[in-house]
Amino acid sequence: MASVTEVAMDFNACMNLIHSQKNLPLTTFIIAFLVLAFLEIKFSGYKEKTPRLLRWPNHLLLVCFNALIFRVLLPSICVMAAISAFSNQFGLLNQVKVPDLFGIIFTVIFLDWMIYYIHRIYHSVPLLWKIHRLHHTDVEVDVSTGLRFHPLEILLTTLFEAVVIYLLGASIYGVFVFQVWLGVSTLFNHSNIRIPAFLENILRWVIVTPDMHRVHHSSVPSETNSNFSFNFSLWDRLFMTYHEPLAPEKIKPGLNIFDDIHYFRIKELLLQPFLDKRGKFKLKNITRED
Repeated sequence: MASVTEVAMDFNACMNLIHSQKNLPLTTFIIAFLVLAFLEIKFSGYKEKTPRLLRWPNHLLLVCFNALIFRVLLPSICVMAAISAFSNQFGLLNQVKVPDLFGIIFTVIFLDWMIYYIHRIYHSVPLLWKIHRLHHTDVEVDVSTGLRFHPLEILLTTLFEAVVIYLLGASIYGVFVFQVWLGVSTLFNHSNIRIPAFLENILRWVIVTPDMHRVHHSSVPSETNSNFSFNFSLWDRLFMTYHEPLAPEKIKPGLNIFDDIHYFRIKELLLQPFLDKRGKFKLKNITRED
């Protein structure tokens, strides 16, 4: 275990780094979105049937709404959880002396595994599915789908992630790297870009590609409940939830509900978790089929 002096010095160094780079995650996210949006225009993977003007403005409003809420209510909560654990010398990685690089790599891999399982839980628990399905009712899959998450889902996931980070005593740098990477990879694996087949086949052994993740957005239940990974593709292979990519024309995105233009609006996006399949308000006796 580190001495009090070493902890204080490392803590100050971490705080200085986080403070100096506090805008990096948002800046990286915006740049990644703009680059991928441009690549979608130049190298589309498939032809979208629904005009972007019907979807994108509402997705952008949704992500702005989420950003406004969480920059006020939960600013950098995951990084702060790691800082708190470190300053109190709490958690597994703060009890065992390991090289800094190992701590960073272990944190990134562990958090990615955790996100994989959280994703599976969202698909398995009826109440959580009602919240998560907003992400799946998009009638197309492109970079803007990576913005389409309900505030309740972001809140629950962030709080759970913060608890895990604190208990793990996760590397502060590792958490910071993971947060930046997760934001970019979420945009990338939802993007509608064409990657040469030979390159896609290689990449898919390491990371989640758009072709691999698009299967997860299929309206066919067996396909929807596969390919849960966000960053490393190995989790689906290890835990037998992997599904080979399909040709875009063989995938119908969405859930065959809330696909009317009426439900594209920001107000309806926010209300979706509280509606049944007929669009009626329902919060009691929730089942996976509602």
